[in-house]
Amino acid sequence: MTVTKEDISMTGFAIVAYAGDAKSALINALNKAKEGQIDEAKKLVESANESIVDAHNEQTKLLANEAGGMDMDVTFIMVHGQDTLMTTMMLKDEVEFFIDEYERINKIEEKLDIKNN
Repeated sequence: MTVTKEDISMTGFAIVAYAGDAKSALINALNKAKEGQIDEAKKLVESANESIVDAHNEQTKLLANEAGGMDMDVTFIMVHGQDTLMTTMMLKDEVEFFIDEYERINKIEEKLDIKNN
């Protein structure tokens, strides 16, 4: 049995969409953290992670088919989807780091009674 190029492309589109949603949430999270809204930033990261999991689930369907012996043709949109997912996952790690740093800085400023303008 063969998975069609259209099937693979549709999976690629789904991965791009989920990863794009995650990326938007992560950028918003970073902005919230910068504004001192740490709890909101963390909620946005959780939302981004849910989209990343959805993208992984789409990816896993194709991986399972290929592991089961199905012939697969790689499409450009699938490659784009993989690239988008991987860069979004790296962005998530970076955003989590920066949220932690903003939280740490906020606590230090509070102890020092420094107002961040």
